Amino acid sequence: MPQLPPFDYTPMPYTGPSPEEILALRKQFVNPAIFHYYKKAIAIVEGKAQYLFDETGRRYLDGFGGIVTVSVGHCHPEVLAAATLQNETINHTTTIYLNPGIALYAKELAAKMPGNLKVCYFVNSGSEANDLAILMARAYTQNYDVVALRNAYHGGSPSAMALTSHHTWKYNVPHSHGVHHAMMPDSYRGPFGMDDPDAGKKYAADIGETVRYATSGKIAAFIAESIQGVGGTVVFPDGYLKEAYAQARSFGGLCIADEVQAGFGRTGTHFWGFETQGAMPDIVTMAKGIGNGCPLAAVITTPEIAQVLASRIHFNTFGGNPVSMAQGRAVLRVIEKEGLQKNSLEIGAYLTAGFHKLAEKHSIIGEVRGKGLMLGVELVKDRATKEPASAECAAAFEKCKDLGLLIGKGGLFGNTLRIKPPMCIHQADSDFMLEVIDEALEGV
Repeated sequence: MPQLPPFDYTPMPYTGPSPEEILALRKQFVNPAIFHYYKKAIAIVEGKAQYLFDETGRRYLDGFGGIVTVSVGHCHPEVLAAATLQNETINHTTTIYLNPGIALYAKELAAKMPGNLKVCYFVNSGSEANDLAILMARAYTQNYDVVALRNAYHGGSPSAMALTSHHTWKYNVPHSHGVHHAMMPDSYRGPFGMDDPDAGKKYAADIGETVRYATSGKIAAFIAESIQGVGGTVVFPDGYLKEAYAQARSFGGLCIADEVQAGFGRTGTHFWGFETQGAMPDIVTMAKGIGNGCPLAAVITTPEIAQVLASRIHFNTFGGNPVSMAQGRAVLRVIEKEGLQKNSLEIGAYLTAGFHKLAEKHSIIGEVRGKGLMLGVELVKDRATKEPASAECAAAFEKCKDLGLLIGKGGLFGNTLRIKPPMCIHQADSDFMLEVIDEALEGV
């Protein structure tokens, strides 16, 4: 049985309700729409660095980072210290008063952006960030229609749900007003494969077709994740975003990069996912890893576009909350101080090579893809037909948990293992992960 690397830490004694009692309370008092992973739900009651602990004290390797949210590690001491100090000083003001946190963090975050992306607006979640980005684009361009991509996920609020392109996440209510979905640029399943050097340009051409056939010929925005996350870690062909942005701008649209999952150094080679495509957006949205677990998100754009919000009163009670600002600033410091972008590149390359070796052994692996520590392993019943191995993926997913590894799964058919751990993961953890997935794929 694979063994977790040694870790000199003893979790605190747990005295709370059992997993069965927690589940019963959730069923009675919590929204029934929320779901849990695994046939038998597990309770996670403590986290430290790249590890999680259940109520018995059993340790797991966190291979999913709370859905790509824990960037620098669970309960990082410097992040905790910053949040604690701010909580002890003042934990809420709103932006109607001056507080240094929002001003200093905006300056530091803007310094990480290329070009003229220098104005920050803080909100609470990725869905809210994407809502605001669409509002900005529509107000600035005075156009209404928006183009997103098939297989995209941009959130669950009404307007973000319209951008999302999975029927599994969309309620049967009016929601997609003015949103149109262009072809997914997937070199594995799409018509233009990895052997086509012009694949990026060909996929991007469908944006123009979508605009010409489905709109008045003018759009407010084109929005895309830099790497599709929930959709199964789909990496676009080289040059796709650059071509897609050119298409969108030719129809009057602004270009929005959704960096909720791909940002903050996770791709390894660059701090932002859109940079891996050589593209320059007009608006960038971010959340999840920005705060290492606190409810924090942001929209960053140019001064000219940001100015459009000043034409009316626009306000967010918790946008710029001092505690969130302190935690966000600490996350930026830790990413730089501990070289976590470099670690994402190195460990991501190590894992990718390991997954390719597993693909030589397990024919169920159809494709290994991703950048840095944003990786996906798509499982198929047959490599020729590429029939999704959904049941097999679910079985492997369960087996990984039994062996001490917690990962995600995604894609429209739920057949892709999603590997997106905290960026502080070590090589020994990677060896454990590869051993576990190897064993989990045996006989599925």
